[in-house]
Amino acid sequence: MDADETRLLALGTRMLEAAGIGHADDDARALVALFRRRAAREPLEYILGTCRFRGLDLLVDRRVLIPTEERTGTLVVAALDAPPGARVHEVGTGCGAVALALKAERPDLAVTGSDISADAVEVARENARRLGLDVGFRRADGLPDGDFDLVLANLPYTDDAQVTQQLPPEQTEFQPGVALWAGRDSLGLIRRLIAYAPAGTPLALEHGPHHTQELQGLLSDARTLCDARGDQRVTVGIAPAAPAATAAPGGGRP
Repeated sequence: MDADETRLLALGTRMLEAAGIGHADDDARALVALFRRRAAREPLEYILGTCRFRGLDLLVDRRVLIPTEERTGTLVVAALDAPPGARVHEVGTGCGAVALALKAERPDLAVTGSDISADAVEVARENARRLGLDVGFRRADGLPDGDFDLVLANLPYTDDAQVTQQLPPEQTEFQPGVALWAGRDSLGLIRRLIAYAPAGTPLALEHGPHHTQELQGLLSDARTLCDARGDQRVTVGIAPAAPAATAAPGGGRP
Protein backbone atom coordinates (compact mmCIF):
# COMPACT_ATOMS: atom_id res chain seq x y z
CA MET A 1 0.00 0.00 0.00
CA ASP A 2 1.52 3.32 -1.07
CA ALA A 3 1.39 6.61 0.84
CA ASP A 4 -1.77 7.85 -0.89
CA GLU A 5 -3.60 4.62 -0.14
CA THR A 6 -2.42 4.71 3.46
CA ARG A 7 -3.83 8.22 3.89
CA LEU A 8 -7.06 7.19 2.19
CA LEU A 9 -7.35 4.18 4.48
CA ALA A 10 -6.81 6.31 7.57
CA LEU A 11 -9.38 8.89 6.44
CA GLY A 12 -11.92 6.24 5.54
CA THR A 13 -11.47 4.43 8.84
CA ARG A 14 -11.99 7.65 10.80
CA MET A 15 -15.14 8.50 8.83
CA LEU A 16 -16.63 5.05 9.40
CA GLU A 17 -15.70 5.04 13.07
CA ALA A 18 -17.33 8.47 13.49
CA ALA A 19 -20.50 7.01 11.99
CA GLY A 20 -20.47 4.26 14.60
CA ILE A 21 -19.65 1.46 12.16
CA GLY A 22 -18.05 -1.61 13.71
CA HIS A 23 -14.92 -3.11 12.11
CA ALA A 24 -14.40 0.23 10.37
CA ASP A 25 -10.83 -0.63 9.43
CA ASP A 26 -11.91 -3.78 7.57
CA ASP A 27 -14.60 -1.90 5.68
CA ALA A 28 -12.18 0.89 4.84
CA ARG A 29 -9.65 -1.61 3.47
CA ALA A 30 -12.32 -3.13 1.25
CA LEU A 31 -13.28 0.31 -0.05
CA VAL A 32 -9.65 1.22 -0.71
CA ALA A 33 -9.38 -1.97 -2.78
CA LEU A 34 -12.23 -0.65 -4.97
CA PHE A 35 -10.36 2.61 -5.45
CA ARG A 36 -7.30 0.59 -6.47
CA ARG A 37 -9.28 -1.26 -9.14
CA ARG A 38 -10.73 1.97 -10.50
CA ALA A 39 -7.28 3.58 -10.53
CA ALA A 40 -6.18 0.66 -12.73
CA ARG A 41 -8.90 1.92 -15.17
CA GLU A 42 -11.34 -0.91 -14.53
CA PRO A 43 -14.82 0.48 -15.29
CA LEU A 44 -16.86 1.36 -12.22
CA GLU A 45 -19.77 -0.66 -13.58
CA TYR A 46 -17.69 -3.84 -13.50
CA ILE A 47 -16.48 -3.08 -10.00
CA LEU A 48 -20.04 -2.58 -8.76
CA GLY A 49 -21.44 -5.34 -10.98
CA THR A 50 -24.32 -3.19 -12.19
CA CYS A 51 -25.22 -0.30 -14.46
CA ARG A 52 -28.23 1.92 -15.02
CA PHE A 53 -29.90 2.01 -18.44
CA ARG A 54 -33.16 3.84 -19.13
CA GLY A 55 -34.36 3.28 -15.59
CA LEU A 56 -33.29 -0.37 -15.36
CA ASP A 57 -30.62 -1.72 -13.04
CA LEU A 58 -28.72 -4.30 -15.08
CA LEU A 59 -26.12 -6.84 -14.05
CA VAL A 60 -22.88 -6.37 -16.00
CA ASP A 61 -19.45 -7.96 -15.81
CA ARG A 62 -16.52 -8.56 -18.14
CA ARG A 63 -18.58 -10.96 -20.25
CA VAL A 64 -20.57 -8.06 -21.71
CA LEU A 65 -20.08 -4.56 -23.04
CA ILE A 66 -21.25 -1.79 -20.71
CA PRO A 67 -24.28 -0.18 -22.41
CA THR A 68 -24.11 3.59 -22.74
CA GLU A 69 -27.52 5.20 -22.47
CA GLU A 70 -26.57 8.43 -24.20
CA ARG A 71 -25.58 6.48 -27.32
CA THR A 72 -27.24 3.07 -27.36
CA GLY A 73 -30.40 4.35 -25.74
CA THR A 74 -31.10 5.81 -29.18
CA LEU A 75 -31.88 2.28 -30.41
CA VAL A 76 -34.70 2.07 -27.88
CA VAL A 77 -36.02 5.43 -29.03
CA ALA A 78 -35.96 4.22 -32.63
CA ALA A 79 -38.22 1.29 -31.74
CA LEU A 80 -40.73 3.03 -29.49
CA ASP A 81 -43.08 3.87 -32.37
CA ALA A 82 -43.26 0.26 -33.59
CA PRO A 83 -46.84 -0.88 -34.34
CA PRO A 84 -48.76 -2.52 -31.48
CA GLY A 85 -47.77 -6.13 -30.99
CA ALA A 86 -44.80 -5.89 -33.37
CA ARG A 87 -42.15 -8.60 -33.26
CA VAL A 88 -38.85 -6.87 -32.51
CA HIS A 89 -35.50 -8.66 -32.42
CA GLU A 90 -32.17 -7.26 -31.25
CA VAL A 91 -28.97 -8.67 -32.76
CA GLY A 92 -25.86 -8.37 -30.58
CA THR A 93 -27.88 -7.92 -27.41
CA GLY A 94 -25.00 -8.14 -24.91
CA CYS A 95 -26.44 -7.80 -21.41
CA GLY A 96 -29.91 -7.33 -22.92
CA ALA A 97 -30.12 -3.61 -22.17
CA VAL A 98 -31.91 -2.47 -25.35
CA ALA A 99 -34.30 -5.41 -25.60
CA LEU A 100 -35.21 -5.24 -21.90
CA ALA A 101 -35.64 -1.47 -21.85
CA LEU A 102 -37.87 -1.67 -24.93
CA LYS A 103 -40.03 -4.38 -23.34
CA ALA A 104 -40.30 -2.34 -20.13
CA GLU A 105 -41.43 0.74 -22.06
CA ARG A 106 -43.58 -1.09 -24.64
CA PRO A 107 -44.96 -4.22 -22.93
CA ASP A 108 -47.19 -4.93 -25.92
CA LEU A 109 -44.23 -5.71 -28.17
CA ALA A 110 -42.93 -9.25 -28.67
CA VAL A 111 -39.23 -8.63 -27.98
CA THR A 112 -36.40 -11.11 -28.39
CA GLY A 113 -32.61 -10.86 -28.53
CA SER A 114 -29.57 -12.82 -29.63
CA ASP A 115 -25.80 -12.67 -29.37
CA ILE A 116 -22.87 -14.60 -30.78
CA SER A 117 -21.49 -14.90 -27.24
CA ALA A 118 -23.00 -17.61 -25.05
CA ASP A 119 -21.66 -15.74 -22.02
CA ALA A 120 -23.55 -12.60 -23.03
CA VAL A 121 -26.76 -14.57 -23.51
CA GLU A 122 -26.37 -15.96 -20.00
CA VAL A 123 -26.08 -12.43 -18.58
CA ALA A 124 -29.06 -11.20 -20.61
CA ARG A 125 -31.23 -14.07 -19.41
CA GLU A 126 -30.31 -13.36 -15.82
CA ASN A 127 -31.23 -9.70 -16.27
CA ALA A 128 -34.58 -10.67 -17.77
CA ARG A 129 -35.24 -13.03 -14.85
CA ARG A 130 -34.33 -10.43 -12.22
CA LEU A 131 -36.42 -7.72 -13.88
CA GLY A 132 -39.39 -9.99 -14.54
CA LEU A 133 -39.48 -9.06 -18.22
CA ASP A 134 -40.69 -11.55 -20.84
CA VAL A 135 -37.83 -11.31 -23.33
CA GLY A 136 -36.33 -14.46 -24.82
CA PHE A 137 -32.60 -14.59 -25.55
CA ARG A 138 -30.64 -17.10 -27.61
CA ARG A 139 -27.19 -17.58 -29.06
CA ALA A 140 -26.91 -16.91 -32.80
CA ASP A 141 -24.32 -15.64 -35.25
CA GLY A 142 -26.19 -12.75 -36.80
CA LEU A 143 -29.93 -12.63 -37.39
CA PRO A 144 -31.68 -15.86 -36.37
CA ASP A 145 -34.39 -17.39 -38.49
CA GLY A 146 -37.78 -15.89 -37.76
CA ASP A 147 -40.37 -13.38 -38.86
CA PHE A 148 -39.55 -9.97 -37.42
CA ASP A 149 -41.31 -6.65 -37.90
CA LEU A 150 -38.23 -4.71 -36.79
CA VAL A 151 -34.58 -5.67 -36.25
CA LEU A 152 -32.31 -3.63 -33.96
CA ALA A 153 -28.55 -4.01 -33.81
CA ASN A 154 -25.58 -2.51 -32.03
CA LEU A 155 -22.85 -4.50 -33.74
CA PRO A 156 -19.14 -3.65 -33.33
CA TYR A 157 -18.15 -0.68 -35.48
CA THR A 158 -14.69 0.10 -34.10
CA ASP A 159 -12.01 -0.96 -36.60
CA ASP A 160 -8.44 -2.00 -35.86
CA ALA A 161 -7.05 1.47 -36.52
CA GLN A 162 -9.38 3.05 -33.96
CA VAL A 163 -8.78 0.63 -31.12
CA THR A 164 -5.66 2.21 -29.68
CA GLN A 165 -6.10 5.68 -31.14
CA GLN A 166 -9.50 6.71 -29.87
CA LEU A 167 -10.69 4.36 -27.12
CA PRO A 168 -9.77 4.60 -23.41
CA PRO A 169 -8.29 1.71 -21.41
CA GLU A 170 -11.67 1.15 -19.76
CA GLN A 171 -12.82 -0.23 -23.10
CA THR A 172 -9.74 -1.71 -24.74
CA GLU A 173 -8.39 -3.51 -21.66
CA PHE A 174 -11.54 -4.67 -19.91
CA GLN A 175 -14.56 -4.93 -22.20
CA PRO A 176 -15.02 -8.02 -24.42
CA GLY A 177 -13.35 -7.64 -27.79
CA VAL A 178 -16.04 -9.63 -29.61
CA ALA A 179 -18.53 -6.90 -28.69
CA LEU A 180 -16.22 -3.99 -29.47
CA TRP A 181 -13.94 -4.60 -32.43
CA ALA A 182 -15.13 -4.92 -36.02
CA GLY A 183 -11.75 -5.87 -37.47
CA ARG A 184 -10.28 -4.06 -40.47
CA ASP A 185 -13.64 -2.86 -41.80
CA SER A 186 -15.66 -0.87 -39.28
CA LEU A 187 -18.91 -1.47 -41.17
CA GLY A 188 -18.20 -5.06 -42.13
CA LEU A 189 -20.52 -6.71 -39.62
CA ILE A 190 -23.27 -4.17 -40.22
CA ARG A 191 -23.09 -4.70 -43.99
CA ARG A 192 -23.23 -8.45 -43.41
CA LEU A 193 -26.41 -8.12 -41.37
CA ILE A 194 -28.06 -5.90 -44.00
CA ALA A 195 -27.11 -8.30 -46.78
CA TYR A 196 -28.68 -11.31 -45.06
CA ALA A 197 -31.79 -9.64 -43.66
CA PRO A 198 -34.91 -10.57 -45.66
CA ALA A 199 -35.78 -7.89 -48.21
CA GLY A 200 -38.23 -5.39 -46.80
CA THR A 201 -37.22 -5.90 -43.16
CA PRO A 202 -37.11 -2.63 -41.18
CA LEU A 203 -33.72 -2.18 -39.52
CA ALA A 204 -32.42 0.22 -36.86
CA LEU A 205 -28.62 0.15 -36.68
CA GLU A 206 -26.23 1.91 -34.30
CA HIS A 207 -23.04 3.27 -35.91
CA GLY A 208 -20.37 5.93 -35.66
CA PRO A 209 -21.33 9.46 -36.76
CA HIS A 210 -18.84 9.24 -39.63
CA HIS A 211 -20.66 6.18 -41.00
CA THR A 212 -23.97 7.96 -41.59
CA GLN A 213 -23.73 8.70 -45.30
CA GLU A 214 -22.43 5.27 -46.23
CA LEU A 215 -25.00 3.49 -44.10
CA GLN A 216 -27.88 5.51 -45.52
CA GLY A 217 -26.75 4.33 -48.94
CA LEU A 218 -27.10 0.69 -47.87
CA LEU A 219 -30.76 0.97 -46.81
CA SER A 220 -33.95 2.08 -48.49
CA ASP A 221 -35.95 5.00 -47.05
CA ALA A 222 -33.13 5.70 -44.60
CA ARG A 223 -33.19 8.33 -41.87
CA THR A 224 -30.78 8.90 -39.01
CA LEU A 225 -31.46 9.68 -35.36
CA CYS A 226 -29.09 11.66 -33.16
CA ASP A 227 -28.05 10.48 -29.73
CA ALA A 228 -28.21 12.47 -26.48
CA ARG A 229 -24.95 14.23 -27.40
CA GLY A 230 -26.28 15.34 -30.78
CA ASP A 231 -24.17 12.85 -32.77
CA GLN A 232 -25.74 10.93 -35.63
CA ARG A 233 -25.98 7.49 -34.06
CA VAL A 234 -28.81 5.24 -35.33
CA THR A 235 -29.90 4.84 -38.93
CA VAL A 236 -33.36 3.41 -39.60
CA GLY A 237 -34.29 2.00 -42.98
CA ILE A 238 -35.45 -0.99 -45.00
CA ALA A 239 -33.29 -3.94 -46.01
CA PRO A 240 -33.01 -4.02 -49.82
CA ALA A 241 -33.39 -7.12 -51.93
CA ALA A 242 -30.29 -9.31 -51.79
CA PRO A 243 -29.14 -12.60 -53.35
CA ALA A 244 -30.16 -15.74 -51.46
CA ALA A 245 -27.55 -16.98 -48.99
CA THR A 246 -26.84 -20.08 -47.00
CA ALA A 247 -27.48 -20.28 -43.28
CA ALA A 248 -24.87 -18.84 -40.99
CA PRO A 249 -23.09 -20.67 -38.15
CA GLY A 250 -25.20 -20.86 -35.02
CA GLY A 251 -28.43 -21.57 -36.89
CA GLY A 252 -29.12 -18.04 -38.07
CA ARG A 253 -28.30 -15.64 -40.82
CA PRO A 254 -24.88 -13.94 -40.65
